[in-house]
Amino acid sequence: MTKYLVVLTDGMADHPVEALQGQTPLQYADTPHFDQLAAVSWMGTVKTVPDGFAPGSDVANMSVLGYDPAIYYTGRSPLEAVSRGIVMQPEDLCFRCNLVTLSEEENYAEKTMVDYSAGEISSEEAAQLMQSLNEALQTECLHFYNGISYRNLMLIQGGAKETYTTTPPHDISDQVVGDYLPKQGDAPAALLQELMVKSYEILQNHPVNQARKAKGLHPANSIWLWGQGLKPGLASFEEKYHLSGAMIAAVDLLKGIAACAQMDAPDVEGATGGIQTNFLGKAQAALEALKTHDFVFTHIESADEAGHQGVPATKVWAIEQIDHIFLAEILKHIDDFEDLRILVTPDHPTPVALKTHVSEPVPCMIFDKKLSFYREKPLPFNEETAQTGPYIPVGHTLMDLFLSGDYLKL
Repeated sequence: MTKYLVVLTDGMADHPVEALQGQTPLQYADTPHFDQLAAVSWMGTVKTVPDGFAPGSDVANMSVLGYDPAIYYTGRSPLEAVSRGIVMQPEDLCFRCNLVTLSEEENYAEKTMVDYSAGEISSEEAAQLMQSLNEALQTECLHFYNGISYRNLMLIQGGAKETYTTTPPHDISDQVVGDYLPKQGDAPAALLQELMVKSYEILQNHPVNQARKAKGLHPANSIWLWGQGLKPGLASFEEKYHLSGAMIAAVDLLKGIAACAQMDAPDVEGATGGIQTNFLGKAQAALEALKTHDFVFTHIESADEAGHQGVPATKVWAIEQIDHIFLAEILKHIDDFEDLRILVTPDHPTPVALKTHVSEPVPCMIFDKKLSFYREKPLPFNEETAQTGPYIPVGHTLMDLFLSGDYLKL
C-alpha cells in the first residue's frame, strides 16, 4: 500500500533579495537533497490562499491538507484552542494573544511594534506572564491561556455576537501601532484596546521582563489581540480520504488542525515552532509515524520565522537545515518503504523584505518512488524552476491530485 508524506516548509518561498545576489533564499541556499528529489519529481506551482482570505498559515495549511477554507475556516485562534484542550461553546470568541515587544512611548497608540514574538520568548517565561494577566484581568467571562512561546490565547465566553477587525502583529513590524489597533466597524474596539493598554501596565516591569532586559533580550511588555474566531469543525481526515493520518508539528495551530481532523499528533522533543528546532527529531518522528499510518503531514516552521525577522542569511540557514538534516534523513530511509509518495511545498511565501506573508502561488513538487518523472535536464527546486510546470489555481485540490496521482495528468 502506498504511504504518503507531506513536507510543509512554512513560509519558505520568497522574492529575489539583493543581498543574495538577486536570488531568493531558496535559490541561494545549498539544497542538494531538495534538488535530488526535484531531478526525478513532478514540479509546479499552487495557489494555497483563496481570493478573499488573508495569507495566514491557518488558511494555507488547511488548504494544503485538502480542506476548502470557504467551507471549514472559522478563524485561527480556535484551532489553537483545540490543541490546548480548551473547550469552546458556539457562542464563545477566541483570540490569539501574542506577547510582543512595543516601544516605550507614553501613549499606547504611538508605540512601535519592535518585535512580534518578544525575542521568541520561552514558553516558561510566557506562562508566568500569562498567569499574571489572568490574576489581574480575568473575569467570569474572560480568560487567558498560555501556549507555546509568544503564541497564547484569550477567550471571551459569549463574545461571538461581536465583530472585530484585527491585524496580525507580524504584519506591522517596525510600524507605529495606532492605525492597527482592534476596531468594531469604524470605531475603536474599546474592550480589546483597554486590555492591551492594561497589559502593558502589568507587564512592562514584571520580574520576567526585568530579567530579560538585564540579559539584553526584548521584554514581552504587551499583549496583541488578533486572529479571532468561533468554534471550528473539520471533517475527519480518515473519513474524507480513507487514510489514517498523523501530524508532526510543534505549533498549536497545526496541532489544532490535526485534532479537528482527528489525526494523531505526537510530540517531538526539542521541536519548538521557532527558527531553532529539532530538525532531525521531526524527520525521525515522521518516519516512525509512516510505519503505523498511511499519511503523515510534517510541518516545519523555521523558514517562516526567519522570514518574519527579515534577515536573509537566517532564512538561508533555516532552509539549509531543512535540507541537510530533515530531508537528508527522509531520503536515507526511502528504501524502508515499498511504495512512498512525497509532496514538498511551502504554505505561502514570507518574503524577508516584507517580513510578512503574501498570497502568491508557491512552488511544489511530488516524488513517487515507483515513478521517475522524466526531465531532459535536471532542475533545482525553487520558485523560478517550479513555474516551468503546471499551475494549480485552487489550493485545496492539491491533496486530491497528490493522493490520486492525477497530478500527472496536468
